[in-house]
Amino acid sequence: MTAAFKLTSMDFRGVISQRFARNFLPLPALTKFQIGQTLPDFELPVAGQRASIKLSNYHHKQVIVLVFTRIFTEKQYCPFCYPHILSMVETYGQFEKMGAEVLMITSTDMRQSKVIQRDLNITMPLLVDPDCKIFRQYGTGQALGAPLPAQFVIDRAGKLTFQHLFSFAHTNASSERLLWAVHNANR
Repeated sequence: MTAAFKLTSMDFRGVISQRFARNFLPLPALTKFQIGQTLPDFELPVAGQRASIKLSNYHHKQVIVLVFTRIFTEKQYCPFCYPHILSMVETYGQFEKMGAEVLMITSTDMRQSKVIQRDLNITMPLLVDPDCKIFRQYGTGQALGAPLPAQFVIDRAGKLTFQHLFSFAHTNASSERLLWAVHNANR
């Protein structure tokens, strides 16, 4: 059994933190960007690497799928995001075959992110944003101690072609929907 199944336990050690307090009050996801708009650049460290990734380094090279995911700690995952993360891990090779790079972004700290990366066998870049600065910049919203999930697809020119923000009706854009969005961005 992986550490992820601890999500259903009542073991909340490590959940209450400064990050939890900053993200406790609910803020709805806000559509900040229009299709065709260039998204704000950012640079974040990569779990398990000494390097960081800058979004603009991908412009004119490949389609980018930004997957903002909701993880509380290395042992507690959002029940909506956990299956989505596993699906993204499973389909990552399909995105690569389509010429896309998936950048998964988490708000856990570097130590927690390394554990998550190992436990879930995440081979795509796992970017670390413990201050939630990029989550806020992209308007993902927040509730109950963590920022909300969101997905964005950016074409080779750096323009937004698809966005999905959290709602209770549709918590995450499925891997299939994101593959479709990548297909359209490649046209």
